[in-house]
Amino acid sequence: MDIGRKLKQLRIRQDLTLEELASRSELTKGFLSQVERNLTSPSVSTLEDILEALGTDLASFFKESRDEQLVFHEEDFFVDEQEDFTICWIIPNAQKNEMEPMMLTLKPGASSQIIDPHIGEEFGYVLQGKILLVNAEKEYALKKGETFYISGRNTHYIKNNGKSEASVLWVSTPPMF
Repeated sequence: MDIGRKLKQLRIRQDLTLEELASRSELTKGFLSQVERNLTSPSVSTLEDILEALGTDLASFFKESRDEQLVFHEEDFFVDEQEDFTICWIIPNAQKNEMEPMMLTLKPGASSQIIDPHIGEEFGYVLQGKILLVNAEKEYALKKGETFYISGRNTHYIKNNGKSEASVLWVSTPPMF
């Protein structure tokens, strides 16, 4: 394990400068720089101080993590087929993430579920067909190739107002489906 590189990544993820980390850990900026470049090794006690300043501990720092899956294939998807629409979650277990992408396919005249107000935002891209985005009391007509971006503060849903199936790539944050 490259301790210096991992410490630097933690520091950068927290948007801390070396100087800020030095102040928090009561160590010098020069010493921390040498640790990050693997020019010196901290004692266990000093490493604990650095990790505490970064908001973690030895056990979490040394815990081996599995490689995160970055690419997903059709066999990874989860599909829920209803009478009038189909929801396809294109990222497995997205509920643990900060956003939830899915594919919604609506039969002609069908509507998605009504989404109650929530904290978050949603993005949609119409892949095929025509839809009506109903956001509070306003309606917006969209067709293939068009997008929408809304906050979750209003009740909203999507309706297929066309004569053929409509598909929308829909991304919400936080996950809610």
